[in-house]
Amino acid sequence: MRDKRRRWDRFIAHMLSRNIRSEEDLVDQLFNSTEKRLARTLLLLARYGKEDKPETVLPKISQEVLAEMIGATRSRVNFFMNKFKKQGFIKYNGGLQINTSLLSVVLHDEVNFHATTKRK
Repeated sequence: MRDKRRRWDRFIAHMLSRNIRSEEDLVDQLFNSTEKRLARTLLLLARYGKEDKPETVLPKISQEVLAEMIGATRSRVNFFMNKFKKQGFIKYNGGLQINTSLLSVVLHDEVNFHATTKRK
């Protein structure tokens, strides 16, 4: 009985986390720019913010797949990937290497929002 209860609790926790992730993705799609959605997706793929250590090098993933994941065109993904590379946020060498500084792209608007609201 106890084992059944634990499995049920894990299932509910999993379903709630999936629901929360779906809501976050919807808000992301509605309110964030393509650049920010791409940065967030790359960070999620690298597991930044998870309890275990983030993966700094991701397996090969095409720009078409990334475009589908964020609801953009491949050319927009290409543009922002090149921009991230020039800014040192990512590197290509056999795989995609994610630098923790990519978080600044995601947090940039939030920092600006908080700075402007404090002045008022």
